[in-house]
Amino acid sequence: MAISPWKQFKLSVLNANQWFRKTPERALNMAYDAANKIRSIEEEHFEGRKISNVSISYSNSTKSYFNSQLNRYLKIIQVRLAEFNTSISVVGTLDQNKVDKQKDKFDQNYQQEFPGRSSIILDKLEFIDQVSSRYYKSSNHEAQELNTDLEIPHSSSSIAIVSSNVNVNNYPNNVRAGSSQNQNNLAELKSNIPNTNFLPRSLLKTFKKIKQELDPEAETEVIRKFRKSQIKTLTSVRFILLVILVPLLIHQLSKITFVGYLVDNFMSLPHQQAELFLNSNMEEEALVKLHQYEEKLHFKMYLGQAPELFPELYESGKEITEIPKSEREELIEHKVEKKAQEIALEYKAKGNNGIKNIFCDFISLITFVIIISTRKRELEVLKSFMDDVVYGLSDSAKAFIIILLTDMFVGFHSPHGWEVILENITRHFGLPESRDFNFLFIATFPVILDAVFKYWIFRYLNRSSPSAVATYKNMNE
Repeated sequence: MAISPWKQFKLSVLNANQWFRKTPERALNMAYDAANKIRSIEEEHFEGRKISNVSISYSNSTKSYFNSQLNRYLKIIQVRLAEFNTSISVVGTLDQNKVDKQKDKFDQNYQQEFPGRSSIILDKLEFIDQVSSRYYKSSNHEAQELNTDLEIPHSSSSIAIVSSNVNVNNYPNNVRAGSSQNQNNLAELKSNIPNTNFLPRSLLKTFKKIKQELDPEAETEVIRKFRKSQIKTLTSVRFILLVILVPLLIHQLSKITFVGYLVDNFMSLPHQQAELFLNSNMEEEALVKLHQYEEKLHFKMYLGQAPELFPELYESGKEITEIPKSEREELIEHKVEKKAQEIALEYKAKGNNGIKNIFCDFISLITFVIIISTRKRELEVLKSFMDDVVYGLSDSAKAFIIILLTDMFVGFHSPHGWEVILENITRHFGLPESRDFNFLFIATFPVILDAVFKYWIFRYLNRSSPSAVATYKNMNE
């Protein structure tokens, strides 16, 4: 007896419906089989340990084979779990929106055949997660993005998703089942993984942008991202000001209070009175300053400007030629002695100030370390903020900043700048200036700094922004 076309159509629809409703289970089974194969390789060839290229007595070809097999199975897990998550949500939505209260015969038989379907699904997901999670690096809790204040909605995925394009020993971190992984981090992770598509990436990005603009939740997402960025910026700026201003305030307060009081009292003791100068450089500067003052007095007296220097001699209206030379020399010597006392007190205060700076800078350093150690969360936010700022610059701006910094610190004119910096540091701490040390420092440290710059450009910037490196080379030439 021939079947009517209408019955054939209904049968086809029923078969398609049956196939579609089995999609979650079918995808989960394929992911489960792939996880079983990974476990088999671990037990047969790696003594139950994870598949790795380290400490294994296999040849490079064998390691490459195991690595390719692992990537293949992990890719299957990724694709099938994505299919499972998508299809099970669609099937659940269809079941909730069913108007007919009577289920078809297929659904009844399916439920009777698999009474513990939920527990089976959970067991398989747990096994898949147990196998695949071994190939993820554990994430440091301190590196979680912005912690509670900047937390964004968690992903609804219940299983780890792995990309086969990543090497087995360098998988993305913290994508574990049941964990509160950030959905935006996962999207960013996937975008950073190279993938080969049949369509150009620019076209795919255009479609993705159109899809986001048509999303009714797009406005909410934009507002959420803006608030997150705003909180990150405010937290970073506040932390920068805290790190800079608090140590400076502690430095000044300690200098004018207990540190200054202790140093001044100690240096005013009788056995310390003879030590007018903290080092020989200060003594030489004081002698040069006193000699210049004495020569200045002689010069002004010869020019007839003595009334301004010795008004007591000209009260009677005498001229300079009428004053005996010996008397003039005595007056100049008296002025020089008075100036010598002033210079001695001045350099004594400079020496005390250098000792104060040593203790106050040490206290400021301790304050800085305490702030950094107790504000780790803000430090992570600042790192993220600086990454956004630095890597958000254009290639020309990056090249300009690199050239500016390299020319300033390791360029042709940098020795003069380093010499000024070293002289100011020695004066700040009241230390004697050593020309040999300055020349040795200038001959070595800028070279080391230049090597660090070049290594950073070659190692990191060449990966993250190769166009910036090309722009830098062109501008530098």
